[in-house]
Amino acid sequence: MTPIHVMIILLLLSTAGYYLGRRRALAVAERTGGPKVLHSRPVYYGALTALWCAVPALFIFSFWVVCESTVITDMVLSKLPESIQSLPADRLNLVMNDIKNLVNGNIVSGEENADLQAAADYYQYLRSLSQGALFVLVAVICIGAVSILQNRIRPELRARNHVERVVYYMLIACSVLAIFTTIGIVLSVLYESIRFFKIIPVQDFLFGLKWSPQTAIRADQVGSSGAFGAIPVFIGTLLVSAIAMIVAVPVGLMSAIYLSEYANRKFRAYAKPLLEILAGIPTVVYGFFAALVVAPVIRGSGALIGLDISSESAMAAGLVMGVMIIPFVSSLSDDVINAVPQSIRDGALSLGSTQSETIRHIVLPAALPGIVGGVLLAVSRAIGETMIVVMAAGLSANLTLNPLKTVTTVTVQIVTLLVGDQEFDSPKTLAAFALGLLLFVVTLILNVIALYVVRKYREQYE
Repeated sequence: MTPIHVMIILLLLSTAGYYLGRRRALAVAERTGGPKVLHSRPVYYGALTALWCAVPALFIFSFWVVCESTVITDMVLSKLPESIQSLPADRLNLVMNDIKNLVNGNIVSGEENADLQAAADYYQYLRSLSQGALFVLVAVICIGAVSILQNRIRPELRARNHVERVVYYMLIACSVLAIFTTIGIVLSVLYESIRFFKIIPVQDFLFGLKWSPQTAIRADQVGSSGAFGAIPVFIGTLLVSAIAMIVAVPVGLMSAIYLSEYANRKFRAYAKPLLEILAGIPTVVYGFFAALVVAPVIRGSGALIGLDISSESAMAAGLVMGVMIIPFVSSLSDDVINAVPQSIRDGALSLGSTQSETIRHIVLPAALPGIVGGVLLAVSRAIGETMIVVMAAGLSANLTLNPLKTVTTVTVQIVTLLVGDQEFDSPKTLAAFALGLLLFVVTLILNVIALYVVRKYREQYE
């Protein structure tokens, strides 16, 4: 029985515990004067029973699944011949991988080994034994918890208080988990970035004008020492993002104004979902569209007027990225414009303003802080895009502001640097973390500015 099956059984037992607890509460209430004598509603007694059934078993299940592989691996290794146990750690890991491949039915490279086959059979036996024991333990805990709580259900039991306290602690745990996840991401990127800056000076990275991270893979290999100036990469990022925002902001804002101020309800009910379909299209599809349709059109149009346009250009990537971000700008702007009270519009119209004047002089100024905040968030989205740039803008880090030339962005370089057989502690690989840290700081600053603008200039309406 696999862990998935155990989880399904745990869910079924918890559901059964809910109905048993609720029925027990109703039975107790009938004997003592009706539901009014209960401290809490019967559903809370059912929920408390389900929590008693699920939470302890879930803790045991999680601990078991985390530790199972390590314990079984140690037990299998202890049964191997001494000649295998004495191998170096890396060779021993390869042996263990061969054993796991045999367990999973995969073909192992090399000749068949009786010791490995015996170890694989022992591994399979231990795993089956572990999964059976886990099932029995989870079932016993669930049934025991339900039985204990069934006997504790009384009219004076504060089931609602207990359930709400458990939910309260669960919410705290989720919040703490989110916070520590963010801290862990930042610290991991920061640690690797510090290792990079010990090799490459910070000033060379921040102010260097050439990006060529190719280095020798081995000490005895002749290769480039690399150039890690980040300015060409960030210029390319800003250029592609600027083109995208030139497309997305006017189109998204105008569509939001039309949908919120001019369109009737029937048209809005169809147009808004259709517009937001653009946000659900995978970015790789946008990349294909940019590489196969937009880039050839731009190159062909330039050839007609004598312009030399690269097959991959910032213009192609920026235009398609702008189309992708249109629903982002439109949705945020539409929500902000709709938040402006109708009474303000009516007041402007009653004073003789036309609808367009009301929109230009009343609605948009009132909604401007939210619109600006949405645009800055859209900029953060554009800066973090990868797939479209990979397929439409290229990989060359050219220091140029010409949108018809090949450029690259920070996210593309991060992907490129982490692909291949380069050593993980080499400057080429560590440069990806430095770029990631710098990109994190830039997007964080943009988000902080957006929040500041929204909070400082947001109008308060009753």
